[in-house]
Amino acid sequence: MSDFDLIVIGAGPGGYVAAIRAAQNGLKVACAESRDTLGGTCLNVGCIPSKALLHASEIYHEAESGALSKFGVGFKGVELDWDAMKAEKEKAVSELTGGIEFLFKKNKVEWLKGRASFKDANSVEVDGKTYTADSFIIATGSSVMPLPGADIDEEVIVSSTGALSLKSVPKSMVVIGGGYIGLELGSVYNRLGTKITVVEYFDNIVPALDGEVQKAFTRILKKQGLTLKTGTKVTKVERKGKGAEVTVEPAKGGDKDVLKVDTVLVSIGRKANTEGLNLEAAGLETNERGQIEGDHQGRTKAGHIWVIGDVTTGPMLAHKAEDEGIAVADWIAGKEGYVNHAVIPAVVYTQPEVATVGKTEEELKKDGVDYAVGSFPFAANSRAKTNRDTDGFVKVLADKKTDRVLGVHMIGSMAGTMIAQAAQAMEFGASSEDIALTCHAHPTHSEALKEAAMAVEGKPIHA
Repeated sequence: MSDFDLIVIGAGPGGYVAAIRAAQNGLKVACAESRDTLGGTCLNVGCIPSKALLHASEIYHEAESGALSKFGVGFKGVELDWDAMKAEKEKAVSELTGGIEFLFKKNKVEWLKGRASFKDANSVEVDGKTYTADSFIIATGSSVMPLPGADIDEEVIVSSTGALSLKSVPKSMVVIGGGYIGLELGSVYNRLGTKITVVEYFDNIVPALDGEVQKAFTRILKKQGLTLKTGTKVTKVERKGKGAEVTVEPAKGGDKDVLKVDTVLVSIGRKANTEGLNLEAAGLETNERGQIEGDHQGRTKAGHIWVIGDVTTGPMLAHKAEDEGIAVADWIAGKEGYVNHAVIPAVVYTQPEVATVGKTEEELKKDGVDYAVGSFPFAANSRAKTNRDTDGFVKVLADKKTDRVLGVHMIGSMAGTMIAQAAQAMEFGASSEDIALTCHAHPTHSEALKEAAMAVEGKPIHA
């Protein structure tokens, strides 16, 4: 008899969700987690605290910049209380981590406090004690990818974790990496008054975005005051007194330049957390990217060991890990699990937000797909116009023969929320006509998606 039916290693978005679902399915479940709080990177030092700062910085900027004066709302002597802003962030994190601990108790999931490592294929050691299980889920997530030559001290040269808790708002910052995380945190400090310079090796920021969205996003960020140095590589990062110097040069070669700033944020990506798991003892290994591979269900070659989230292949997104966690917990319980890796939305939580699901135009062209495009600007949307927040557009890509929606891409203040409708439509195999014929409440931002769908056939009403 094993100690548990299932042991989940890691209590991030994938792990804790899998543990709770498995317990709901009637399994005896334990979850090993070495942090003092549950929720993993996302909840403790990632998605949640960064969104708290994004929201707070947006409120501050609206008040401080005078942007609300056109609505008859004026302010005098607006002040930034950075410590209060950080405290509110920590309060939100504490409430949510405490909520997961409550759900563990409610669902009778045992928290094994400590770092787990395999002793063999059927047991793990946690804090000096051995536990056996019939099945295991590895959900150890990912951590910040180091940049060779940049010694992160979380004071001057910081990772995304350190950027969430700087002692003060710096006057200048270089963000190394023009991806989701770097742009989100860079936009936080930009709104708080920091001069931001983003250095990106590739020719464009967020390289995986649809090209048209990418161009609009670049234009908007520059308009907001961010300096974007694309096609540029970093050759050296040195701490100099209370600040730092970043040496850069064109990615294709050329003259060097030295950027002198108060703070450097290293945000070049994330790597799978596999160190210390002693995978060899369980008969497992990592691929060339350091990830643990599984089949379409997440089952490793060990059979009874499964893998979900950032530690395996696919996009490193919390909601992808959650869906995989639920599916795997169902499969282990003998039920029918389900996760559709072709329909996983992604959002950049800047202002405006950028959201995407499905194929981009560039991918469809590469695949030789005959497709139609429908686009609609928020400048022609009544709610966006009323709110005086008209940056961006919605773009729908559909198969020319079947009209099935293949991808939806949008940039706008409500894009992160709106993308859910697009993902659901694609999940049900909807056509652009299905979206176009669905009644949308007026006046709402979501009408822009309806009109973009109508535009696939060249018949939008308001553009």
